Formats: sequence, C-alpha cells, structure tokens
Amino acid sequence: MITKKRLLASAALAMLGAWTLTQAAGQGMMAPASPAPKFGASLDDVEVAATPRALPALPAAIRTRADALFTDADDVGQTRALLMLRDGELIYERYGAGFGPDTKLISWSMAKSITAVLTGFLVADGQLSLDGPAPVAAWQRSGDPRGAITLRNLLHMSSGLEHVENGDPIWQGDTVAMLFGDGAGDMAGFAEAKPAAAQPDEVFNYSSATSVILSDIVADTLTPSPNPEARRDAVRDFIGGRLIEPLGMASLTPEFDAKGTMIGGSIMHATARDYAKFGEFLRNRGVVNGQRLLPETWLRFMLTPSRNDAGYGGHIWLNRKRPAGVTPALWPDRGPNDLFACIGHQGQYIIVSPSQRVTIVRLGVTRDDQFPALRGHLADLTESL
Repeated sequence: MITKKRLLASAALAMLGAWTLTQAAGQGMMAPASPAPKFGASLDDVEVAATPRALPALPAAIRTRADALFTDADDVGQTRALLMLRDGELIYERYGAGFGPDTKLISWSMAKSITAVLTGFLVADGQLSLDGPAPVAAWQRSGDPRGAITLRNLLHMSSGLEHVENGDPIWQGDTVAMLFGDGAGDMAGFAEAKPAAAQPDEVFNYSSATSVILSDIVADTLTPSPNPEARRDAVRDFIGGRLIEPLGMASLTPEFDAKGTMIGGSIMHATARDYAKFGEFLRNRGVVNGQRLLPETWLRFMLTPSRNDAGYGGHIWLNRKRPAGVTPALWPDRGPNDLFACIGHQGQYIIVSPSQRVTIVRLGVTRDDQFPALRGHLADLTESL
C-alpha cells in the first residue's frame, strides 16, 4: 500500500516538474512575432519573437554552441530560455516553443542569491550585523547553542542546524516537508525549530530551509508586525524600492507562505531578461547606471569562497574546486576563477563571468542524470566567449 508520505512525495515531485508550466500558462506568456532587433541591443529596447533570430555578427562557433542547448534536448533536457549579454548588450536570445520574453519562469534556488542581496541591503543600512548572533527569537534562550549562529554562518550554509535538503527517500528531506508538507504553513518556524547537529562554521550543509530563515530575519527587520499581510507588504515594498525599480526587474515576483515569510530559498518568478538584469547587477559589483546600490564589501563577501566549501560563497556558487568527492557545481578546470553563478533546481542558471564581461541566463527542465551534460554544454559556451 502506498503510504501517506509516499503520496506526498509523489505530489511534491509532480509539482516540482510542473510549476514552471503552470506559471507560464497563468501569465499568458506567448510572445507575438516581431522583427528581430539589431545585434547588441539593450534588454529594455528590444522586442523579439519566441523563435531563434539571425545574429550575423555572432561568430558561428558561439551561435552553434548556444543553439545546442535547444537541439541536444536528449542530453541536457528542455531549454526554455537562453540569453547572453556582453558588456550589458544582448548578443543572443532564444526561447523554446511556448515561451518568450514575457514569460515568467521559476527561479528555484537562484532565489537564494536574491535573498543574499536583500540581506546585504539591511547590513549596509546598519539594521543587521553579518557577524552578530542571528536575530531569531527561538534561539535566544540561555544555553541554546543555536544562539551562536551568525548571518555569515547562514549565508555560507554552515549554521550547523540539522537540515536535510534532499532525503533518501526524498520525502524524508526538509525541502519537500517544508514546501509541501507539515512545514508549509510556517516555513520559517519549521526551519528554525531544527536542532543543532554541529558547531557553527564547522560543516557545509546546503539547505533551502536556511534561506527561509534569512527571509524570516529580513521580514522581522522590516516590520515588527506578525500579521502575514503586513509582512508580505513590507518585504514587497523593500524589494520594489531597493531591487525591482532601480534594476528595472518589473517581472520579479517573490512568493510567500501563510505566515507572510518570503520563500527566499526556492520560489520566485521572473522573465529571463529580468534574471539577466540581476546577473548584470552582480557583474557590475552592485552598481546600476553609475549609482552604487550595494556596497563593494558585500559583493566581495558574497564572492569569497566559504571556509568549508570553496565552491560556495555567500549564497552563490563559485567556479572553484569543491572538496574531494563532492559533485562540482560549475567547471573550475575550464573557466576563469572569477566566474560565478546563481543555480536552481532543474537547471536554472544565471552565469556571470566578469573577466569575460559576460552574463548568461539558461532556464529549463533538466533531470539529475542530465546535469553533467548540461554543465559540459554551458562550459563549452562560456569557453567559446
């Protein structure tokens, strides 16, 4: 007999696979055909069709490697959107059938890097401390070892909390339980209730629950109200004023749980172009249109290897070798050391290579067994640039 937990896991997996399609359909995302823009146009100045467009100025070798992410679907899965920018100018843009420039697609764990930037704004404002105890009420009792956890520990995925990202079987992991199971009504409460399994900064433990704790801290910092609507409004206003409006990311849509906590580890939606704008913001070290929005020191922190995994910084993946026996996130043997990426479930990528002056966005659906091939294709593409 199929148990309740197995039914939950099956439903969760179905939701994981179908969420992007639901969002696309719900947004009415079929782009009308329109003339191809000139090569090198700004993201804000072009209207494109949902079909490949001729790019005569792009070298054939680069264009072929980019197109392969669509044509080699048996190897890399379905690519729904691929954008490439050099020096902030669009040099390649293509969408899969049924998707286009106005399609909002799910971030999955790319949201973690956005959450890190929001945290950085509050640290820069003096409202949070990177190395002070994380302001989580449940951890403040005398003798609670979790009281020593800092924002730095959370951002480095080294809090020491007993979080299990993906269980074996999957329904025994925290991610399914938090997003779709017993923890869904109060995701932060679920994540913050986990006991300490190690000392802070002792081990690397990648966890979406950790990012929800950061989201809870952001909301608590912005408003003292426990009212879910007040919390949502405060976070939406903050994101709008500090990120969406200055970057022009009009499509960015964060999701919230029933308590009004942003699901900052995995569920945001935006168009490929707006994800590219976030990548450009990071490539330009927090500067937009000549105006610094985020301190250089915060970007330096995000892009510095963490103590326990050199392939991970402050809620972002780095093109560095990871510990022995750990699956690589990027391609450190082939690309520049300054390359980094926001990476999400099923193959969502915002890849930034500052030394190449390049930002790449790839969105789609890739199975776990296809990831080595997808990484190889993306490494080929970045190498060709």
